[in-house]
Amino acid sequence: MVQITEKAVSKVREIMSSQEPAPAGLRISVVGGGCSGFSYSMAFENQPNMLDKTYKFGDLQVFIDQASLLYLDGAEVDFVETLEGSGFKFNNPQVKSTCGCGSSFQ
Repeated sequence: MVQITEKAVSKVREIMSSQEPAPAGLRISVVGGGCSGFSYSMAFENQPNMLDKTYKFGDLQVFIDQASLLYLDGAEVDFVETLEGSGFKFNNPQVKSTCGCGSSFQ
């Protein structure tokens, strides 16, 4: 199962509230690419796909496709703010290595 911290849920809700029309939920997926082979993707969706697993975090719906679930099981999504910037951070126990820029994994 994927976990999303309260801070991340709050930030997603904040961003969603500025969208017109308001999306139904957030899609989290793993896509091929990046210097280590895979990278994370987050996008707003109007409805889940037929084979998606839907998670609820309060009133936030998160959609994850079957293939991405294999890579995201046990992962936690957080929102961090540092001196270098802010953004969503994936803490995934299944990752064996990451690239130097930190945006892709194996």
